[in-house]
Amino acid sequence: MATTAERYRTYRGFTLFSLGFRPFFLFASAWAAIAVPIWIAAYAGLLPAEHFTRDWHAHEMVFGYLGGVIAGFLLTAVPNWTGRLPVTGASLASLFSLWAAGRIAMLTPSLGVIAAFIDSAFLFVLAGVIAREVIAGKNVRNLPVCVLVTILGLANALWHAGALGELTLLAERIALGVVAVLVTLIGGRIVPSFTRNWMAKRRITPEPAPNSRFDAATLALTGVALASWIAAPHSAYAGAALTAAGALNVARLLRWRGWTTGAEPLVLVLHAGYAWLALALILLGGALLAPTLVPNVAGVHALTAGAFGVMTLAVMTRASLGHTGRPLTATPPISAIYVLANLGAAVRVVSPFFPGAYVPLLALSAALWSGAFVLFVIIYAPLLMRPRPGAA
Repeated sequence: MATTAERYRTYRGFTLFSLGFRPFFLFASAWAAIAVPIWIAAYAGLLPAEHFTRDWHAHEMVFGYLGGVIAGFLLTAVPNWTGRLPVTGASLASLFSLWAAGRIAMLTPSLGVIAAFIDSAFLFVLAGVIAREVIAGKNVRNLPVCVLVTILGLANALWHAGALGELTLLAERIALGVVAVLVTLIGGRIVPSFTRNWMAKRRITPEPAPNSRFDAATLALTGVALASWIAAPHSAYAGAALTAAGALNVARLLRWRGWTTGAEPLVLVLHAGYAWLALALILLGGALLAPTLVPNVAGVHALTAGAFGVMTLAVMTRASLGHTGRPLTATPPISAIYVLANLGAAVRVVSPFFPGAYVPLLALSAALWSGAFVLFVIIYAPLLMRPRPGAA
């Protein structure tokens, strides 16, 4: 039987559908670059504000953009985890088309409940595909990933059922919690691993601390804290748990010795993405413990624009280089992507602390953050749409 790498190299169909990262990374990034300006335009009264609401914006960033990136990552990673052949060709094109149909449906106010069914289908189908591969490959270690994707799908369905009410807010918290746990879980694997590999090639010691009970405890407390926040978003106990989880994640990050990787932005940005996660947990906790000092929206955007935005760009830029046969190093334009994303996130997080300048800071943040994704599309579209160099 052909290995995953052999199947990828011998694929003869349309290049875009040769492996999951290609269509999903490219078009999810294009959607991120478009969706934020759409919401800003609606906020400014240039588009129908009754459709392109704050809830639409949240939905398309979490279930739309992140749903696509998660699909691209898992469809590429799971074959390596399980030893099974990747989803390619018509099967991959069909799955991608389902995601794209959801984005089109969410742009169309007249579809109503039909849009809900179209959009909700994707994450459930993705969860089924990933579960099939993990179970068939007897890869028990990654069953929690299947569960998290399923919960994300349920949260999306709940968002649609909520009709912009309290259920919608609950659905958003569930989704944010699920993705935060995914970042904690998968980030806890790839950040120290890639750092260790980079340091080993340069004979830099000591290496990042190996995975231990401390990491397990950090993951467990993070999960409990996020679950508490989801269930009781105004609870001081949840605030204390979130703050403690953030502190543990800071300690976890320091154990990976990211400050030694300054010479390679491709590795350093992974640490920056994880640092945003730790900061977000602390800010979310602070918003519950001292709401007059820390706006909740600052913590939410440290998590979304910061942790999710920066970490996904870190993963997409690296994985796309590796899987298309390019050197694993950040060129100046790739480094510019990281600068724009981090600046955009920083401006968005600080903007609620300056209510007098909130609107211009919001616009600046959107321009910077969306600009990072525009730059990603410009740089990576040729790589993602063309065959790997040397492919027959």
